Amino acid sequence: MALGSDHGSRNDNPINRYVQQDKVPWYKKRNLRMLYILMFPTCIGIEMTSGFDSSMMNGLQAVPTWDAFFNHPRSTILGLLSALYSLGSICSLPFVPFVTDRFGRRWAIIFGSIIMVIGAALQTSSQDFAMFVVARFLLGFGIPFAIVAASSMIGELAYPKERARIGSLFNASWFIGAIVAAGVTLGTFQMPNNWGWRIPSLLQVIPSALQITFIWFLPESPRWLVSKGRGEEAYAILAKYHAEGDLNSEFVKLEYAEIETTLELEKEQAKGSWKQLVSAPAMRKRLLICSFLGLATQWSGNGLTSYFLARILDNVGIHDDRTKNLINLAMTCWGFVNGTTLALTVPKIRRRSAYLTCTVALTLIFTGWTVASAQYAITGSQAASRAVIAFIFLYSPAYNMGYNALTYTYLVEIFPYHARAKGIAVFQWWGRAAGFFNQFVNPIGIANAGWKYYISYCIFLLFELVFVWFLFPETSNRTLEELAFLFEGEKLREEQQKRIEEEVQENRAPIADNASDKESALHVEHSKI
Repeated sequence: MALGSDHGSRNDNPINRYVQQDKVPWYKKRNLRMLYILMFPTCIGIEMTSGFDSSMMNGLQAVPTWDAFFNHPRSTILGLLSALYSLGSICSLPFVPFVTDRFGRRWAIIFGSIIMVIGAALQTSSQDFAMFVVARFLLGFGIPFAIVAASSMIGELAYPKERARIGSLFNASWFIGAIVAAGVTLGTFQMPNNWGWRIPSLLQVIPSALQITFIWFLPESPRWLVSKGRGEEAYAILAKYHAEGDLNSEFVKLEYAEIETTLELEKEQAKGSWKQLVSAPAMRKRLLICSFLGLATQWSGNGLTSYFLARILDNVGIHDDRTKNLINLAMTCWGFVNGTTLALTVPKIRRRSAYLTCTVALTLIFTGWTVASAQYAITGSQAASRAVIAFIFLYSPAYNMGYNALTYTYLVEIFPYHARAKGIAVFQWWGRAAGFFNQFVNPIGIANAGWKYYISYCIFLLFELVFVWFLFPETSNRTLEELAFLFEGEKLREEQQKRIEEEVQENRAPIADNASDKESALHVEHSKI
């Protein structure tokens, strides 16, 4: 049985009952609607940078001027060009939790975005191989600051009713950047000069520029504010966006009490240090799961189509550059359609069920992909070549069902506040390390072993299936504070509930009852944040 698999059935939390009784959709709530609109360019859209980079590097391999400018990079050199993005991320991750927890989610996003703007500018103006490599390192160095902070911000700021779906859309934005990059490289690959690859590089600055521009209009995470002793500001934000400015909302009072009490209890149980993250048994379980997710999101075969589609298509007899770019664009558009659809629907079902379906489907599809590739290599069959392309397109929804739609939602749920940034940073470290390995080794493996290289992915996918079955807990239909002590036992959860009830009864909300007008909430928020 999976760890904690019985917790998904519990639904006796008062906040959950309030949310279930709330029949007004988010788009009919003015303040909440504006919050989600602001979240798109500042938080949800951050993965557009990763999607743009992945698709751009795929597309540039089919741009003759880029290929010629860098002396036809293949194998090791091509792997290095792609892998420097992941290496930059690996180097920055030790600093990400400190910046995110010390200075707040917003400033971490700003810091990472500024670094990425510098990296994109250097990449556009690259005069040689070394300059391009440094630019890619900087792009990779900046992205984890934004990803860790934004994924935490979404979970901590969104209204509980939409939290899972908004969090799932975070990864779906990857495809927006990927579609733009695929379309741009398709439009520029025939340009006879270096602008054929400089224009895509220049456009990579857009997502980061949007974050820097709009982040000033987004409120800070209420949980971060409470952790810094700024409860009045946190309460005002909760009232404005979760109760449309009603400072006397019973829902907001309950939500604030749950946040404040849980953070106090977390501080009593742990210091929030890296040592505590490793020494506590419950934390080690969380680390094991997030480390696995970091590896699984990169070692499930997706790295092949994300960065080396052109070389895969070469192996099944497709050599025309325009055809490669068309397949790249079509696959990216298909990924956006199914990825967004799944992001909006999968959070409604249980997390374990979604992950198990995902891993079973990936194992079957990738095995078929490997067999078809082997058949083409042995016989040259055009039917086998077309089958490989079909399996590549089938792979997309299978992967997106779990690893794309749920990963950040799941990470935010399994980690308590004091360890959330560190936990997501650990996930990023394993993901980037696996990505670096993939980006460096994949072109070598494809060039030297061909279809036989795919067998290693089939074996790892079987391991993923077993891991999910035995070790993934259920987290659906519970608040973040309910999940804060998921692995710590019933005794601690009972103490948590007792303290929440006491705080609600004592009415310790940081804003007086007579300050009930909406302007009061607006004044507190804008005067201090």
